Amino acid sequence: MRDKGIAILGLGTIGMALAAGILRASLVPKERLAGTTAHPETAREVQERLGITVTTDNRALAREADLLILAVKPKTVPKVLLETRDVVSPRQVLISVAAATPTSLIEEVLDRPIPVVRAMPNIPSQIGQGMTGICAGRYAKAEHLELAKAIFGTVGRVALIEEEELMDAVTALSGSGPAYACLIIEALSEGGVKMGLPRKLATELAAQALLGGAALVLASGEHPALLKDEVTTPAGVTIDGLMALEAGGLRVALIKAVMAATARGKALGRVLSSRAMSREPPWT
Repeated sequence: MRDKGIAILGLGTIGMALAAGILRASLVPKERLAGTTAHPETAREVQERLGITVTTDNRALAREADLLILAVKPKTVPKVLLETRDVVSPRQVLISVAAATPTSLIEEVLDRPIPVVRAMPNIPSQIGQGMTGICAGRYAKAEHLELAKAIFGTVGRVALIEEEELMDAVTALSGSGPAYACLIIEALSEGGVKMGLPRKLATELAAQALLGGAALVLASGEHPALLKDEVTTPAGVTIDGLMALEAGGLRVALIKAVMAATARGKALGRVLSSRAMSREPPWT
């Protein structure tokens, strides 16, 4: 990996997190990592902050890099692909973190056998606690997935998704999951405030409780229900709290949240694909 040139097209939230993770892990030397932003002033600021080459020229970086990370929003994907497709070659690997954007769509626009890996990281990648699902496109092989694992492993855990059709569910669960967790933390904190705790303390207690519970699930490998039962002592306080949560429909509400977000991702993917197939704007 250290002899690879990596270009991150789009140094936004996730792009910046990946750049910082790659540098922190010394995956490649600084001179082999570069990125782009939409505006010159932003490019200068990010270049000073990270100490890498940052430009607004996607084509220049795409031409030279061994590995391209497409880290722009789905609506910007067409612009960047059309801008760079004549300088991208099959010797390179393209990793896309754009939600609701299937590899088949990217492959069709590029119109050549480019190895494409689709990835879905999440916001905790900013602090090295991310979760990323990755899957292979038509031309991507095992070695390309290993490159993606190495990159996203610098910002957290990585899971290989065998079927790309499941990536919308990955997006809905782990991609959107931190938002659900923050909502739960906020609600628990409000409960603490209601019972007399200072707000700052209540938020800390709630956040650490969720963090600790999540860490316990991952470290133990046990089913969450078994770990929940360990906390739920006979005639104790936890069972009353769980009963209140069940009565309020928390379990079903969270299931429906994942279902709704998955459906939205699939719908967005269909819209993007139909535009690409018909060559409607912004694909023409």
